[in-house]
Amino acid sequence: MRSTYAVPSRKRRKQLLERAKGFYGNSSKNLRVAYDAVDKALVHSYEGRKQKKQQYRGLWIVRINAACRALNVNYSQFMSALKKANIELNRKVLADLAVREPAEFKALVEKVTR
Repeated sequence: MRSTYAVPSRKRRKQLLERAKGFYGNSSKNLRVAYDAVDKALVHSYEGRKQKKQQYRGLWIVRINAACRALNVNYSQFMSALKKANIELNRKVLADLAVREPAEFKALVEKVTR
């Protein structure tokens, strides 16, 4: 009797179509098209995880800059003053302070820019 490799290959195809669920048109039904669609989606998801970090950093910088300008200091002067004062707060924490605790952020700006 001839042995086949039917069970593993069916499992592999089933997993592929499961990953392609929700894709538009043949990308979710046709194996040849679904292979390409899933590969492309995986590439984009990898790149997207990197872009997410970049976008959050940009958002934090915009928030810090807006809060600083309301206090008549620009972003680069503020960050430079922080480094000279040896205050090691990252941008995420500074942006959070600027949004949630404006009084404390104002005190911090006044402390480093004296």
